[in-house]
Amino acid sequence: MKITPVILSGGSGTRLWPISRELNPKQFSDFFGKQSLFQKTALRTKNSAIFHGPVVICNNEHRFNVSESLKDIKIIPKSIILEPTGRNTAPAIAVAAIDIVTNNKKNDDLMLVMPSDHLIEDEAEFLKQVEVASKAANEEYLVTFGIVPASPETGYGYIKKSTKVKDLKGTFLVEKFVEKPNLKTAKEFIKTKDYFWNSGIFLFKASTYLEEIQKHNNPIFLNCCNSYNNSTKDLGFIRLEKEYFEKCPDISIDYCVMEKTKRATLVPLDANWSDVGSWDSIHNISDKNEDNNSLIGDVKTIDTKNCYIHSEDKLVATIGVKDLIVIALKDTILIANKNNAQDVKKLFNILKAEGREECQSHTKMHRPWGTFETIHLSDRTKVKRIIVNPKACLSLQMHNHRAEHWIVIKGTAFVTCDTEEFIMTEDQSTYIPIGKKHRLENKGKIPLEIIEVQTGSYLGEDDIIRFSDIYGR
Repeated sequence: MKITPVILSGGSGTRLWPISRELNPKQFSDFFGKQSLFQKTALRTKNSAIFHGPVVICNNEHRFNVSESLKDIKIIPKSIILEPTGRNTAPAIAVAAIDIVTNNKKNDDLMLVMPSDHLIEDEAEFLKQVEVASKAANEEYLVTFGIVPASPETGYGYIKKSTKVKDLKGTFLVEKFVEKPNLKTAKEFIKTKDYFWNSGIFLFKASTYLEEIQKHNNPIFLNCCNSYNNSTKDLGFIRLEKEYFEKCPDISIDYCVMEKTKRATLVPLDANWSDVGSWDSIHNISDKNEDNNSLIGDVKTIDTKNCYIHSEDKLVATIGVKDLIVIALKDTILIANKNNAQDVKKLFNILKAEGREECQSHTKMHRPWGTFETIHLSDRTKVKRIIVNPKACLSLQMHNHRAEHWIVIKGTAFVTCDTEEFIMTEDQSTYIPIGKKHRLENKGKIPLEIIEVQTGSYLGEDDIIRFSDIYGR
């Protein structure tokens, strides 16, 4: 029996701001090399014959992040399912199970549920334990992977194992789930060797999960079925019907199913796992020098110890400091004490309440047609460098508050402005007045690069009225 990986990609990763932002959350960032956490998750099962292509659950804003990330690593998904709103893991996994049952004639595929933003360094050990867990899953058990704790962590929930499951080697019944403990309690947990960190990774039959969620929360089962059955297909994505899905309770699989079912089992996992949940955890698992510093980018230090310093745009130099997190990007610099790394989320929420653009997006943004990068921003002026991929085009659109000037730097642009259509080549420019329908296309074989100068009273990315768009936005 084959296994379908189910990748949950709905997280926002606010504790890893400013690299993690709403339109490009942590799972799409490359903290550990060229591949993002999402890509590492997808690749975890790519080269094993027992796995199908993945089912991915994400929101509408991240659909092209997902599709382009998979394309870059040559993985063809079984499905990419778009949630109209976040409803936590129980409904998301239910929709994935429905999709698997619907598209598999045998209706009994196993599903390996994985968050998209975790790191597992020992993938061989992980796959070995998945094989152990598959035997229990085939016997109608719901398996959770309990991480063998390396320290008395207070930032994770715990699972206490009970007795071994008869005839299933390496598998234990679950006695109880425990909320994040204080340090004293966490130390007591470690001593007993009966407690494991809650990884949020599961393995079970799709049909078994649907039976259990129907038993313990029938409204989720019914609304997910109705939402999926009334979904629409759009450019390879499955768009869930909004009204039914929004009726689902906002609840995790732990609270909804795992804490109530009699089928819960645990398989221990000791594979150098991390949920990559904060900057101090990033520092803990990153390469370090003799002063216990992790240095990324153009960084110079004197008498600096136990720091994580990440620079993407400029020289960062430190003298006589320790225990710091320093993140230097084009538009933002974060400096925090490592002991306060969890408070980055509080700072993010303050900035978001103020409507700061730095919470939403980076200066360089990826789009299905290419990229744009903001290189200057003032009260009434924004300057962008736009790169349009060969054979790609932007939507036919209009702006109510800004005009645009386009200068071609490289390639050939096919321009629509109101009723006119014309071609621009290098060093040529044009003006797009406020309120005029327009479109930029690259019909050539090399990337098109332009400089766009926006002027007007409002320069937000939401001042776009689209009339047609091949990407369904």
